[in-house]
Amino acid sequence: MFIVLLRFSTNKENAGQFMDGHKAWIKQGFDEDVFLMVGSLKPGVGGVVIAHNSSLEELERRVEEDPFVAENVVNAEILEIDPAKADDRLSFLLD
Repeated sequence: MFIVLLRFSTNKENAGQFMDGHKAWIKQGFDEDVFLMVGSLKPGVGGVVIAHNSSLEELERRVEEDPFVAENVVNAEILEIDPAKADDRLSFLLD
């Protein structure tokens, strides 16, 4: 399981021109059952993705394909989590 932090860079003002591509990248992550949740980092500092069903190497490649990352709108940091215990509703993460 992974948390991907997408923190705005100095090119934040260019986000609008790459937003459609970024949204398509998010959709693809959900369609391919890799993304579990996406959202904003408050207060307006970027975004976050919770991902699973991927190796670190696969996720690194996927993140590099995000237009926001490719165009330096955000800087990406991937945190890998080895879940040890979870609520029953999240037991699927304990494989």
